[in-house]
Amino acid sequence: MSLEKRRALITGASSGIGKATALAFAQAGIDVALVSRSLDKLEIVAAAARDTGVAAKAYPVDLANVSQVKAAIQDIALDFGGIDILVNNAGIAYTGNLSQTPLADWQQVINLNLTSVFECCMAILPGMRQTKQGIIINVASIAGKQAFPGWGAYSVSKAGLLALSQTLGQEERSHGIRVTAICPGAVNTELWDTDTVQSDFDRTKMLTPEIVAQSILYTALLPQHAVIEELTVMPSAGTL
Repeated sequence: MSLEKRRALITGASSGIGKATALAFAQAGIDVALVSRSLDKLEIVAAAARDTGVAAKAYPVDLANVSQVKAAIQDIALDFGGIDILVNNAGIAYTGNLSQTPLADWQQVINLNLTSVFECCMAILPGMRQTKQGIIINVASIAGKQAFPGWGAYSVSKAGLLALSQTLGQEERSHGIRVTAICPGAVNTELWDTDTVQSDFDRTKMLTPEIVAQSILYTALLPQHAVIEELTVMPSAGTL
């Protein structure tokens, strides 16, 4: 399949890493199906992507409603004409000691960061199996490899995402499907401004979304016979 014909589905595409990835893909000639909760924000990103000459469509989906995710993503893939690259980027950050984490909050983090990714993968896998090719790129976190106090639910969700990526990669390689986990360190995004995060880091020393997006693009553009199974991208200042 030529580069011009490739189609990517990106979750969490209205801001941060997802938005930067959508624009990087578009500049590389990859058509993009953009998913997040906010249609207004998505439409702005889709318009910017279309300005590069690719096809880009916005699809509002609340991935927190995990029971509805698979059907929604299947419909998007059908409408968009198939998906060659799946970037599971949507997620929620959460701070709080485990002993003070309510069950409802724990489940919210696991549902969005892990279970919704599983459902997105299950929706896209059949189409990739038919074409005997495709790449799934899951945006995990350094927190999935290294525990940080006060980040328990988030770390567990991202560690689970690493295990999901590894297992899926092993199971699907015979079908020509490659799976990558990207593990960024701290990235300067709107995530730090959300109600579920209480932290005081120097955001000027963080990675930019564009740097992570370039890593995702590089991974996606590797030849079919090569795969980066796991990639850790850290700020040169180290763990903040």
